[in-house]
Amino acid sequence: MPNKKLRQVLLTMALILFFGGHALADMMDHVEMDTPDMNEAEMTREELIQLLEKSSPQNPVDLSSIRLSSLDLRNVDFKGANLRSARMNKTDLRGANLSQVNLDIAWMLGANLEGANLSGASLFSTQMMRANLKNANLSKARIVANLSHANLEGADMTEANMAADMKNQSMGLMRLVARSATLDNANMTGSKAGRADFEFASLQGANLENADFNGTELAGADFTGANVKGLNIDGADVATTRLLKLKNVAEMIGLDTTKNRDEAILK
Repeated sequence: MPNKKLRQVLLTMALILFFGGHALADMMDHVEMDTPDMNEAEMTREELIQLLEKSSPQNPVDLSSIRLSSLDLRNVDFKGANLRSARMNKTDLRGANLSQVNLDIAWMLGANLEGANLSGASLFSTQMMRANLKNANLSKARIVANLSHANLEGADMTEANMAADMKNQSMGLMRLVARSATLDNANMTGSKAGRADFEFASLQGANLENADFNGTELAGADFTGANVKGLNIDGADVATTRLLKLKNVAEMIGLDTTKNRDEAILK
């Protein structure tokens, strides 16, 4: 990708994470999505696997900015490779091993990551709208990505760090955006999601034990049947949030100090 186009893409990605879903359509208009650069692969599955044979978590192969969109990469072991700025739109990554992989600033629109291992991966400013992460392992991953409309049903997000980046605010608050995402039955035990955006997301039956949702945007979200033991929602916006049939609700922290508590649906 020419440097000018690359700068344009990176700027757009940062703006999407700052403004969230409200301005997503306008932001995406600045990126040329219907181009080979965003939709085609520059190598075959077999050629990629040959490159990965040289990789290890201690000495990861550099695949930054690689184009792997629309490839069948099921069950591929990326061996800790550097995939920063990679384009993997609509790529089939079911069962792939992406543990400890750097996926910062990568494009993974509509990618299929069902059952993939992303434990400890870095997903900073990663674009994963409408991606399928059902039953994926995201434990201890750093996630400041756009997961709007993504499917994370049954995902393992134990101790994942989804909190807003408070150190890098030159362009505004960089945070996880998971508007209208599906996180039903996800395990988010001990996760951090302070100031993240879960507006209109579904977290039915999710395990939120000891999770930190301090200052999180939860308007319109559905927590029906979730385990909220030790969940901290101090300062979160709960306008029209469905807080029904919660498990261990007496041990939830900060409900009385949420924003728009009078608009929450409690029964």
